[in-house]
Amino acid sequence: MLTQVAEGVLVHESAFVQSNAVVVRGRDGALVVDPGITVAELDCLADDLEQRGDPVVAGFSTHPDWDHVLWHPRLGPAPRWATARGADTMRDLLADPGTLARVAEHLPPEIHGQVPLDLFGLLTGLPVGATELPWDGPRVRVLEHRGHAAGHAALLVEDRRVLVAGDMLSDVFVPMLDVEVADPVGDYLAGLRLLEDVAGDVDVVVPGHGSVCRGEEVRARIELDRAYVLALRDGRDPDDPRIGPSAQAGWEWVVGIHEWQAEQLARRDLPGSGSGHEPAPAGSR
Repeated sequence: MLTQVAEGVLVHESAFVQSNAVVVRGRDGALVVDPGITVAELDCLADDLEQRGDPVVAGFSTHPDWDHVLWHPRLGPAPRWATARGADTMRDLLADPGTLARVAEHLPPEIHGQVPLDLFGLLTGLPVGATELPWDGPRVRVLEHRGHAAGHAALLVEDRRVLVAGDMLSDVFVPMLDVEVADPVGDYLAGLRLLEDVAGDVDVVVPGHGSVCRGEEVRARIELDRAYVLALRDGRDPDDPRIGPSAQAGWEWVVGIHEWQAEQLARRDLPGSGSGHEPAPAGSR
């Protein structure tokens, strides 16, 4: 079911890890961002769009993780944009004929066999360095960075004052870093600074997973994510409600994500870490 979060901007929340699909209404149809997750939920999204008289004229994938590159035939043949790096990453993955089988095999048990993969990852890359989506609707700025995944981008719907944050600024997931790159912490902090730079132009943030936030909570989420990442960098236990005793019921397994990536980062001599560097004070950038 679509819920309006700002004029002309609606959200469809999946039952699976509160995944948010975002719809931005334009002059001739709708932009759909990160639709998901199951066939039934995508059918529901398509039904809602049809009832509103909003054909899908464009899609966008915020980054090339499996749950952000889904599609459904009923959403139509509109171009599905991604950053150049995001589209290249997905094209390289799909060049391996075993990719779809591995995705299907490793889907979580509660949605196994329910996720449509026929149109999986068929993305069109924007020009390198593109800063705006090419569609006939409200101006949508592309804020690309390397914080979470290759080619990750947030979208700023300027005149609606809405930020679609991709897999950042969640109230249920801790920041998930790309631990394979040279400077995962630095990349993530740079991504947060990019989002912070537009925070004054935003009234609503839609994370990839979790609840929509508004007003002062926008900057609070940026600061919470920054504090978590700095704690990881400095080898400290984060004081973070998403992995503490106050974590939401049913989300206790996020502790496992935190423990895994803390272990991965502890094995490395990270730039700015306590290994040969003075740790930055909490809250610094």
